[in-house]
Amino acid sequence: MNVEITAPVGSFESLHAALEGGASSVYFGVGKLNMRSGSAVNFQADDLPQIVRLCRNFGAKAWLALNTVVFDNELEEVGRILTIAAHNGIDAVIATDIAVLEKARELGLHVHLSTQSNITNIEAVRFFSRWADVMVLSREMNLEQVKSLASGIQTQNICGPSGQLVRLEAFAHGALCMAVSGKCYLSLDNTNSSANRGACTQICRRPYRVTDLEGGVELVVDNKYIMSPKDLCTVGFVDKLIDAGVSVLKIEGRGRPPEYVSAVVKVYREAIQAVSDGTFSESRVEKWMNRLAKVYNRGFWDGYYMGKTIGEWSEKHGSSATERREFIGKITNYFSNLGVAEARAETSEVFSGTKITITGPSTGLYEGVLEDIHLDKGLEPFAPKGRLFAFKVDRLVRRGDKLFRIVESGS
Repeated sequence: MNVEITAPVGSFESLHAALEGGASSVYFGVGKLNMRSGSAVNFQADDLPQIVRLCRNFGAKAWLALNTVVFDNELEEVGRILTIAAHNGIDAVIATDIAVLEKARELGLHVHLSTQSNITNIEAVRFFSRWADVMVLSREMNLEQVKSLASGIQTQNICGPSGQLVRLEAFAHGALCMAVSGKCYLSLDNTNSSANRGACTQICRRPYRVTDLEGGVELVVDNKYIMSPKDLCTVGFVDKLIDAGVSVLKIEGRGRPPEYVSAVVKVYREAIQAVSDGTFSESRVEKWMNRLAKVYNRGFWDGYYMGKTIGEWSEKHGSSATERREFIGKITNYFSNLGVAEARAETSEVFSGTKITITGPSTGLYEGVLEDIHLDKGLEPFAPKGRLFAFKVDRLVRRGDKLFRIVESGS
């Protein structure tokens, strides 16, 4: 069983977290011509050599998202980005605009068709197979439809430009949009900021009240955010998703912190392995769900895979994660011979036993616990606000890295 996990990365911190977590590939944007240009810390073209080098070090692939609609005055920029991508060994380009598909193939780049193309039937697969080796399915499909499509590719021998059968990629975890696979005009209509240009303002996630203009009666529908779906989570039936013929599981969240990327990649990597070795079980699913609940989410549901025809809506604004991170300060020094880091307690006092994370562009994500806190006079139970303190770490961290405490939400 060869099932890949592709992870979202919007920063070098998340890139390290994805690779160390076991992602088979990562996908990211460069500049403004991608669907998360307004919400993530996008990379620049100059970052591509380092991104590819890091991926190669972990045996992973690098996929460039260039998946917005494109206008005539942007074609030169498209050509520039794709030429740099080809020169630096990018493994595939995720795209939907025909101009991007044509230019990518002209340069010999592999193409993955974006979910923006709304692939839902075998004729669409056949049409786009002239460009794409992998197709990201529309998020509205159920498992039976996915299975039928995968079977059709096999029986009709539909191959991409590589000469291999077209592979299917499906969203497995993360945010869902109320629009058809993200093709939404609400943000454009209300704020002149187009979701299809990577600049969604997510006004659908806000709380709204329905008002009767004649009687002045105000309604809140079930106290739900009825334009804001819960997040997709397939870990409970990932075995069925794989059995349906999906060979690439896609995690959503290029705007999410490295803790999210790390946790989700690790859970789905374990789930795939469990399916492979026959240890997939309800008890393991429960444990995976508890781990996923700790990082950013709007609550979970199955999406449309299991046959639902209407969404499940968020019950609050923002994240429902059971844990959150709080900034403590920055790393001021690292003593490699001692395996000790030094930081300043910038925001509040810091106690021993605190669960922490450290993030940085070169460090990626470090997770640990402050077992001991050392001040000038030696071991202390806490570090007062404003003081420098030292603590043990089990790998390299760097000056300027950010130190966070992890606490239960609501505490």
